[in-house]
Amino acid sequence: MPLTMNREVFITCAVTGSGSTQDVSPHVPRSPEAIASSAIDAAKAGAAIVHCHVRDPETGKPSRDPALYREVTERIRDAEVDVILNLTAGMGGDLVFDGTESMNRMSQSSDMAGAAERVKHIVDCRPEICTLDCGTMNFAEADYVMVNTPGMLRDMAARMTASGVRIEIEAFDTGHLWFAKQLVKEGIIPDPVLVQLCMGVPWGAPDDLNTFMAMVNNVPDGWHWSAFALGRNEMPYVAASVLAGGNVRVGLEDNLYLSKGVLATNAQLVDRAVTIVENMGAQVIGPDAVRERLQLQKRGPL
Repeated sequence: MPLTMNREVFITCAVTGSGSTQDVSPHVPRSPEAIASSAIDAAKAGAAIVHCHVRDPETGKPSRDPALYREVTERIRDAEVDVILNLTAGMGGDLVFDGTESMNRMSQSSDMAGAAERVKHIVDCRPEICTLDCGTMNFAEADYVMVNTPGMLRDMAARMTASGVRIEIEAFDTGHLWFAKQLVKEGIIPDPVLVQLCMGVPWGAPDDLNTFMAMVNNVPDGWHWSAFALGRNEMPYVAASVLAGGNVRVGLEDNLYLSKGVLATNAQLVDRAVTIVENMGAQVIGPDAVRERLQLQKRGPL
């Protein structure tokens, strides 16, 4: 199909993520104060949306503590810089087994929670956007399964929508888009629909261009979409996403480097993305324009 370049692009910055990157780069923020500060710097650099996880401030390990989400939310909303807050709801579905001969019981290192617990911080903080990982998938970082059953996704999505939060569908493969269409058809995810195409996450959709265009071609007309790729392909996918008609995501959740051997900050990654977008002849739009496009309700300090 012919490509239709996006001329008005919004940038999402994925600030810290939940991967084991906290000891690889000193720029990966851990504390709520550091996460909020990095998000604000990203907004100043041109990000309209900041996508936030939280971490244990001492160890840097990923956390689901609602108090940490509350502090990040308050700090970002109290800031003078306007930015759309997008909180993850992807935690609480990590299923781990103790080897291949103990498949009848999950490991104590699993992190499995019910729907109410998984979205507690969303209901409490009421960000403008939150994420919904639309399927179950093997992960390569550790030998575990990201579990998101159809029933769990329907329950979580209904709670998100009832809280007045716009859902960002996270699609790691074409089957996730298939189920997302079903959730939209059932009215569980309302219009306007927003989807993030997650490329190169092992073992989801690889980040080759043929697979990427298969993902793009499976996004229904009228949906708003963005895309990212991990590591060295983060910036090439800024260009690819804009060329294919979408928006872009960058940030330390997906890539730690500005160039080979040079560790980046979130603001530097956003600044690089802005340069790419503008050099392609497109315009980077801000949070107010994104709110109008996605019908978001701006929320001030809690």
